[in-house]
Amino acid sequence: MTRTEMDHDVRAVADAVLYEGYLLYPYQAGSAKNQSRWQFGVLGPPGAAGDGVGEEPSMSAQCLLGELERSGAEVTATVRFLHHQSRTVERLGAGGAWIPVDRLAVDGHEAISWDEATESEIVLGPWGLDELEAGVEESFCAAGVVDGETLADSRGRVVGRVVRTRLPVTGCLELNASAGDRRRVISVSIMNDTSVDMRDKGTATAQSMLGTHVILTCAGSKFVSLFDEPDHSEPLRQNRCYPVLAGTEDPTHPGTSPTVLVSPIILYDFPEIAPQSEGSLFDSTEIDEILTLRILAMTEEEKARARATDSKAADIIDRCESLTADDLAGLHGVLRDSNAGSDLIPEVPDGVDWWTPEADTSVQPRTDAVLINGVRVCGGSTVRLHPSRRADAQDLFFDGRIAHVATIHEDVDGDIHVGVTLLDDPAADLHNWYGRYLYFAPDEIEPVPRDGAS
Repeated sequence: MTRTEMDHDVRAVADAVLYEGYLLYPYQAGSAKNQSRWQFGVLGPPGAAGDGVGEEPSMSAQCLLGELERSGAEVTATVRFLHHQSRTVERLGAGGAWIPVDRLAVDGHEAISWDEATESEIVLGPWGLDELEAGVEESFCAAGVVDGETLADSRGRVVGRVVRTRLPVTGCLELNASAGDRRRVISVSIMNDTSVDMRDKGTATAQSMLGTHVILTCAGSKFVSLFDEPDHSEPLRQNRCYPVLAGTEDPTHPGTSPTVLVSPIILYDFPEIAPQSEGSLFDSTEIDEILTLRILAMTEEEKARARATDSKAADIIDRCESLTADDLAGLHGVLRDSNAGSDLIPEVPDGVDWWTPEADTSVQPRTDAVLINGVRVCGGSTVRLHPSRRADAQDLFFDGRIAHVATIHEDVDGDIHVGVTLLDDPAADLHNWYGRYLYFAPDEIEPVPRDGAS
């Protein structure tokens, strides 16, 4: 699988994972935040974590492959990470000596010494399932490189140069599959095995794999959502990453995909980039509108320093400055009719006809109700919880538990949220007193008769 063959939606999300934390506002080399950058999925060279100068060298995950759709099914793995690159600015001194400097101005343009990164993408495989059942191990390498670029003034005189240096990084991917007819457990492990004489944090970072993730694709079968398989006979093991289905979900085969993204960031199945986002801003849980306005509020001098810091910072500033008024308005999000398609059943006062204006009472979460499987559920109802695959890890622990309904809410998107307290929670009364509830969608709860709550 080449770069052009990867699903566009998969690549967009994978790139967001790859560059998360790469730059932090205000994107200037002098910013304290940018001098202490951090990223997810950092695999340090062996010994770095033990010496306290880097992170652990490996990450691993297990996912499920469904029934074969044809014989000769094959799995391909794409390993992606950022390769640290040191950019050093040097001034041409007396006698032709190159002298490292923090910054160098050439005809009004600044060149700044900075740590940047380049993308590494290694496609491994494909392998047949018989090979995977025996286990495969593949080594890969991101080569070390030293590149030089001279800096000349308007009269053509060479006054400095920029030297970009990447140290070699080597790694190993292990992939194996359990034997079986209906389900196979696919285990993937990736390790940084770079041999390095550990001295300091800078060396460890330079030979780390940053934003590391793996994309698994299968031709001839589909991976199964782990959120839909809570009763697998043996718990699947995940270490520093989690596999989620990626790409575009096929409505005829929900909960399956030929592609899995093994991500160091916790995601739901089929993650996607918000259509209102004009491009990555590299900030965790970014809010595009706020950051865009902050960037536009920078002075011209600050923008010039940011542009000199990194080419991607320059791209961000150029993109923000080119936004139209309609583009900026679109960053607010999508305005929806909060009353459209409401499933809430209003509490109609006695003696009032349901079609009259008096029946349209104000929002009352403790008395509003919603129909679930033909049963009216409202405050005081008893339900059994069945968190879906969109639930977070904590909610999954509540599967099958009995709860009392406290409130019914509808958000501005028209989605219903049922607030509950667990029946066997000794702090339930306290939660009710100050309004701290667990919230589930109507399709995640099952009405239970009062006499069946036990």
